[in-house]
Amino acid sequence: MKRVLLRAKKDPFEIVGPGSAIERNIFGNNAGNLIFSQASYKLLSTSETEVVANGFRAEAADAERINEEYDAFVIPLANAFRVSFIGHLDALSSLIEKLTIPVVVLGVGAQSNLDYDLGRMAALDAPVTRFVRAVLDRSATIGVRGEFTERYLNSLGFHDVEVIGCPSMFMYGDRLDVSKGPDRLDGNSRIAVNASRSALGAGDVGGIVTSNFERYPNMRYFAQETKDLELLYWGDRSGVNDQRNRMPLHRTHPLFQENKVRVHLDPATWIESLRDHDFSFGTRIHGNIAALLAGTPAVVLCHDSRTLELCRYFDIPHRRIRDLSAETDAAKLYAEADFTAMLEGHSERFSRFTSFLEKNGVDHVHMDGEDAGASFEERVRTTVYPPGVDAWTSAEEGVSARIGWLRRDHADLVTKTSELNKKVRGLEKKVQRIDRLEKRLKRLEASAERTPYRRARRLAGRVLRKIGLRR
Repeated sequence: MKRVLLRAKKDPFEIVGPGSAIERNIFGNNAGNLIFSQASYKLLSTSETEVVANGFRAEAADAERINEEYDAFVIPLANAFRVSFIGHLDALSSLIEKLTIPVVVLGVGAQSNLDYDLGRMAALDAPVTRFVRAVLDRSATIGVRGEFTERYLNSLGFHDVEVIGCPSMFMYGDRLDVSKGPDRLDGNSRIAVNASRSALGAGDVGGIVTSNFERYPNMRYFAQETKDLELLYWGDRSGVNDQRNRMPLHRTHPLFQENKVRVHLDPATWIESLRDHDFSFGTRIHGNIAALLAGTPAVVLCHDSRTLELCRYFDIPHRRIRDLSAETDAAKLYAEADFTAMLEGHSERFSRFTSFLEKNGVDHVHMDGEDAGASFEERVRTTVYPPGVDAWTSAEEGVSARIGWLRRDHADLVTKTSELNKKVRGLEKKVQRIDRLEKRLKRLEASAERTPYRRARRLAGRVLRKIGLRR
């Protein structure tokens, strides 16, 4: 039995509730990570392979153990070539440099603007070079998400680079069934929307979300960040402080007020919940990939190179958000979306992806003799996952659980405060004792200065200096 270590925040069959999800940050800040992590886990779960999620841990001190216990380290990544990820990228490099087993990277991406500006990547050149060199010393090629990342690595002198997209699009292998339902959207249409805070500077994403909710009251907002989960689970003070924004950033937004916001803790419930929607759109690449996997038409509003290069590689219908106004209508996006190229090219892209795996010595569930992931999907089907988290406007049980959580935290805080107070009082007593000792020492020193012996010694010193025997 082979053992593969997979860079993933959690095992797909580990059940985690919302409170623990926040505490452990199982999203790695963005729930989109769960989509491509689960797709990778499924792809690698052959009858002769055990896949183990590493929880995003990257410690060079673990290298010896990993070399002994695993046959390969597989690393699915998203937009890892970005400034805010340099610290973790360096940690990965330090670990990989000590590994003797194969290391395979699935679909890493570089992050720049919509114009594919390589000049913005300069600060990343050194850490990226180190990382890619370490990987290529342990694999045949490195898999990247799209054309821009390939161009960037080529500019650094690396040519063993293959564009393979993202594993998420191959959750169901070479099968991708997406078709439009109604001829056109109307006021009763069920629409899914997603948006990212990082897109705020690229276009009026908040305006687009709000204007469409005014047109389509059945619209639901699928949020993805840990911040969004915290907002749903714990609430905020926006009502008290009168904080408002056209982007759903506060509980005062109409989408929250009408309980139309959801965060899913697992891909299974996320994908399933999108099956009964007519259309999905927004700036989240994996939010829209989740819809496509559900068979729901989706359009991505691209705001940077990471979303644009994936859309272009997979022929996912997309628009540049900088070209759209706040009044952009979902009905128009739906009407103009053409999924022909995406569907017709999917099989060939899947063959390219599996060829990459085989070239790098990675077994997968679509090889001869395997079940194409059927046993994995059956296990997903029979696993009871927690439902999507809502705004708990009327969920009595949910509110009770949250109050219990707060009471527990409050009790813990009271206990810790009491312990700290005891320590502080103990330290204060020690300080008082030290003060008393210092005062006593000063009194003794003063008393010593007044003794006949001390006075005689000082007088003898003056005499010796006068007769030149002491300086």
